[in-house]
Amino acid sequence: MNRLSIPLAEVVNKFFDKNIEHIAPITRGISKGLEHFINLMESVLLFVNPFVLIFSFALIIWLIVRNKKLSIFVIVSLLFIFSLDLWDETMSTLALVLTGTFVSLAIGMPLGIASALNDKIEKILRPVMDLMQTLPSFVYLIPAVMFFGLGKVAALVAILIFSMPPAVRLTSLGIRQVPADKIEAAQAFGATKWQILIGVQLPLATKTIMAGINQCIMMALSMSVIAAMIGSGGLGRGVLKAMQTVDIGMGIEAGLGIVVLAILLDRVTEQLSKRK
Repeated sequence: MNRLSIPLAEVVNKFFDKNIEHIAPITRGISKGLEHFINLMESVLLFVNPFVLIFSFALIIWLIVRNKKLSIFVIVSLLFIFSLDLWDETMSTLALVLTGTFVSLAIGMPLGIASALNDKIEKILRPVMDLMQTLPSFVYLIPAVMFFGLGKVAALVAILIFSMPPAVRLTSLGIRQVPADKIEAAQAFGATKWQILIGVQLPLATKTIMAGINQCIMMALSMSVIAAMIGSGGLGRGVLKAMQTVDIGMGIEAGLGIVVLAILLDRVTEQLSKRK
């Protein structure tokens, strides 16, 4: 062994070996709650007739953004996925991605706001976000499995770690980019910090924050495919099975399903960000 080598792997393994028995009871409790939430969302998506759900999605999107082309695109895309016989897998992936995105935003956006309003918090969060974004995604799966076991909850934890940085960074960036004269004008009218945040900074930062939500969803989808290796199921399982059996056709079908779902989610969030 090199005399200058740092035994980092040994130190990390000892830390986890020593602490896992204390942390595991807590993570098991969290795991049950998250699993119940994911299963509930998946059950709802699979309970409704696919055609009813497809046209319901299109109608909801038309009511929100008033974009006829996007509604037609939703119908065509989902009918294409249904015709590939990937409906159940797609709904399973969608439930995991939506749950992961919701949890990531629930934690990431308040952190982004705190980071924008306080330079010390920003300095602390920046290296943490750098680490979360640059660490190879497969590395997240190891501690996730150790603490939450195989399955969808471990996948959700990996999604949370992987997809949260864009939500934090772009929320912070959007608020910091609000022109100073707008804030000074609000201060001149006697607005408090909270009123300035709610009434001025967040509305003006909406476009950048929506870009963060879009990135968060895309990264959640990409991690949900990788997380098939730890039993998350969904469209990723099709890709994994195709690799194991060298079935090119199955791989292309599952891959097309992922691409169509990614384009669909991207176009919907893009239109939502343009909505005034």
